[in-house]
Amino acid sequence: MTEDDPTDDISAIEARIEELAEIAERCRKFILASKVAIAGGAALLLVVILGLFGSGQVAALGSIALMLGGIVSLGSNVGTLRQTNAAISAAEALRSDMISSIDLRVVGDAPMKLM
Repeated sequence: MTEDDPTDDISAIEARIEELAEIAERCRKFILASKVAIAGGAALLLVVILGLFGSGQVAALGSIALMLGGIVSLGSNVGTLRQTNAAISAAEALRSDMISSIDLRVVGDAPMKLM
């Protein structure tokens, strides 16, 4: 390999893309957990308001805290997911540009040797 060979750079970009994909997947899991927390908090608040649960004040505060925590977590992870997807797109574009800048040779239709 020569000094101008970008295969190491392409490999590093591919490793970064894989790392970013793992981050994106982790964000998706947190987004799902946040949505579950919001729904659970809303359901608990509804149960407390209807009086189906014993002590109402602590459960009401807990359900509100659960919903607010879910909303904050959802917003944070959605923002992170958008940034990560933008970084993945930029890295893929850079990788594509680097691959297209390589002077590739076309292999002819020569018959293969039989072993």
